Amino acid sequence: MLRLALPLLLLLAALPARAQFGPQGPPAVGTVAAMQRPVTETTEFTGRIEAVSRVDIRARVTGFLQERTFVEGQEVKAGDVLFRLERPPFEAALEQAKASVASAQATLENARVALARARDLQQTGAGTRVALDDALARERTGNAALLGAQAQVRTAEINLGYTLITTPIDGRIGRSTYSPGNVVSPTLVEPLATIVSQDPMRVAFTVSARQALELRSRFEGRGGTQAVVVRVKLADGRPYPQTGRIDFVDTQVDRNTDTLLVRALIPNPVRRAAKPGEPGDRELVDGQFVTVSVEGAEPVQAIVIPRAAVLQDQGGFFVFVVDAENKAQRRPVRLGRSTAEQAVVEEGLKPGENVIAEGVQRVRPGQPVNPAPAGAPPGPPRQG
Repeated sequence: MLRLALPLLLLLAALPARAQFGPQGPPAVGTVAAMQRPVTETTEFTGRIEAVSRVDIRARVTGFLQERTFVEGQEVKAGDVLFRLERPPFEAALEQAKASVASAQATLENARVALARARDLQQTGAGTRVALDDALARERTGNAALLGAQAQVRTAEINLGYTLITTPIDGRIGRSTYSPGNVVSPTLVEPLATIVSQDPMRVAFTVSARQALELRSRFEGRGGTQAVVVRVKLADGRPYPQTGRIDFVDTQVDRNTDTLLVRALIPNPVRRAAKPGEPGDRELVDGQFVTVSVEGAEPVQAIVIPRAAVLQDQGGFFVFVVDAENKAQRRPVRLGRSTAEQAVVEEGLKPGENVIAEGVQRVRPGQPVNPAPAGAPPGPPRQG
């Protein structure tokens, strides 16, 4: 038993000596050089597609709907006839108005003859001034009656024209609310149909007041809204190939949401695989939700580093830079529009500085480190 215990005691005595062996070397870290690269600045919002023009088609007169001349969902051109109302009642009203004009003209002619006779009698002394004044009043009354009758003719002609209901704009027409045989009038709650323009479309989105200030300061010196383009992603994630331009920024901030309305015009041509005029021939549809990207029209030079190199605490964002003595120095930075993989540094770094991107969690400010290019195995510590 003594022979077995002696080697065990010697082993236990040697363990503390190993644990107290010399201090560990500086931590190995991976670094990347802060380099300027062309960066396209992008900010994303949620938006909605809106037609530039939208018209509710309504009857201007009361009458029986006689005919519908379009196919629901088709594209129509300005001036195309959409509905026809029953015309005979309006044609009869026009003829009646014309008859009133003829009667008024006859009355006026008779009044003019009487006025001329009264003037002759008054000049010869056989007539009185009172008779002349009465004749003059009747002539003026007849003239006014003729003007009123002529206005009635014009009104009847306009009402007769309203029996042909046409479209004032180019666009796509939706469903017809009323079928032929119904009585329609201007007082109906629902329109006969609705037309929305197709090309171009608008994309409307709201920007918070803070983001609006950031975008203005970023692009104001480069041309303002002309320095940005608007791109759209559809609901399935596909990027829409056409780009748009901002054409309207609201003049008031919404007090309830502290946001500003922005709109952009974007082309909406017929898809290559579709036949013009058929339903679904265009990609953008009035009312659909999209993802809106506001991008700089031209890339800018900016310092880009891996996002993993950026840390954050109560003081804001910061990185660790390896100085000439291989010590880690904390450096506060201001970030631009970044992604999950890369961070754009707008302030705090100079081109060429080595930023710690790997092993940054083991680093403390002023601590010596063993740097190597990120992704490469660390070499022996370099002497400063």
